[in-house]
Amino acid sequence: MTEANPPAAACRGRLHFASLGSGSKGNATLVSDGETHVLVDCGFTLRDAERRLARLGLHPRQLDALLVTHEHGDHIRGVGPLARRYGVPVWLTPGSWASGRLGELPERRWITPQVRFEVKGLCIDPVTVPHDAREPVQFRIQDGACHLGLLTDLGHPTEHVVRAFAGCDALVLECNHDIRMLAEGPYPPRLKRRVGGDWGHLANTQAAALLSRLGLDRLQRIACSHLSEHNNRHELVLEALVPLLDGDTSRLMVACQDDGLAWQAIA
Repeated sequence: MTEANPPAAACRGRLHFASLGSGSKGNATLVSDGETHVLVDCGFTLRDAERRLARLGLHPRQLDALLVTHEHGDHIRGVGPLARRYGVPVWLTPGSWASGRLGELPERRWITPQVRFEVKGLCIDPVTVPHDAREPVQFRIQDGACHLGLLTDLGHPTEHVVRAFAGCDALVLECNHDIRMLAEGPYPPRLKRRVGGDWGHLANTQAAALLSRLGLDRLQRIACSHLSEHNNRHELVLEALVPLLDGDTSRLMVACQDDGLAWQAIA
């Protein structure tokens, strides 16, 4: 069910997602039902974003919306340039806009946390999360039949988050750091406290605990994302999550910084 460059016809009627790349150097997730194409965040330069979209078989002019989770540079670096060059509407919270980091936008639309909105055929629920940004949200996206949860950049899984993301068919989940690697790694103490704190990023063990609370029966795809270059390794992520799947790794994948993640279909 993994496709490198599925044509629009192949996606039609089935929710797909892919990652342009994920990590501290840039993040962007593409969601499509074959007719509606939504890019969540764009932490890459304009040229790099164009190249990464082309790798997934999509031109920027085909984007129906750019959704912003929060204003940190690894999520918005390319949002303004991409929106201005191709006239893509940008959805964001007033708090993210108030950061002043996005520049002029050709078309700005407000996100109200916990209030559903629609982009053509996709229904999108913005969910407030604990993160050190002005008004951060993550998204649950559905096409009527399938539910995709995008859940990165949160310091800890609140009860609100657990309720909001229960019952998804696929999940893009932050597995930012290994606790021991972060403690023994090169970051200065202040940054270690920020990353590992309640308003920072999820550790592998926290991601595993959250997954167990969300339930695994319905999950077809679990895409581990936002891995730290200095404080995590793929094998440590798998070590934390595979036991929850009874050794079945077919549902588990990692969105890499350089290569992203190819198209994943949700049945």
